[in-house]
Amino acid sequence: MLGTLCSLLAALTCVSAVTVVTQQPSVVTLTRGETATIDCNLGSVNNTRANWYKRIPGGVPQYVLCLYHGWTDVKYGSGFSSPRFTSTYQSKTDYRLIINNVEEGDSAVYYCETWDDSAKERVSQ
Repeated sequence: MLGTLCSLLAALTCVSAVTVVTQQPSVVTLTRGETATIDCNLGSVNNTRANWYKRIPGGVPQYVLCLYHGWTDVKYGSGFSSPRFTSTYQSKTDYRLIINNVEEGDSAVYYCETWDDSAKERVSQ
């Protein structure tokens, strides 16, 4: 019995000349088998793509997935796949990461990132 898993989700805000990326919630406590959702607002970006990453403290960020507004398919990083990991969008700037059937190894910091065409830089949480 694994009990409760704690997934820390970044709650900081990164500001470039144009873009402010924000995420909700900051911390989620889950039990194995539940579904986790993380929302990301890309602000006033000139790009309609959200990249999601997983980072275990002290580790290197892992690319989870990418979703463009208007796409029907998600592009996955190595070791991540549907239906456990997926993403949706509500608008060109509002994206959601969904982790189904949470496992112990899912406990980590998750963050979204986009490319700001105006500032010519990556912007993340």
